[in-house]
Amino acid sequence: MSERPTKLVLNTDDLTEEFFDDSRLLGIMAPVRGFQFCWHLNAVTGHDFRHNNEIQLTKKGRHYFFGIYEFTEPTGSLSHYVYHNQFDGEFLLPEFRHLDFLWLMKGDEVNDESLQGLIKNIRAIPGVQLVTELTHEKIKNKEHLIF
Repeated sequence: MSERPTKLVLNTDDLTEEFFDDSRLLGIMAPVRGFQFCWHLNAVTGHDFRHNNEIQLTKKGRHYFFGIYEFTEPTGSLSHYVYHNQFDGEFLLPEFRHLDFLWLMKGDEVNDESLQGLIKNIRAIPGVQLVTELTHEKIKNKEHLIF
């Protein structure tokens, strides 16, 4: 009689929670292309966002690619990631279908005053319709933001 092999399941919940420790997340509604949005972000914030990577999700046998733009502040350890939330009718975070971009700040503390100044600058960009802070508890698919 042969025994069935034990199936091991990797629990990524702790890793996911650790990834989001001390981070802030903004949701942005701006129906423009990613490179255009980041060009405007660079102009109003003085950052230097660059297309860095893509997250690939496979749903129903199709591949979807969500662009990521990255900027790391030269002084300190704060990194900024702007994710494109939509690709070919699919969403990186389906629970936020109305948002075009997600801006994750992690690696260093972002105080409320700095965040409010950033939100004010983003709202000044042509085409931006909404900027809101998202709480981690509302994100159902956190693992989609980890690359």
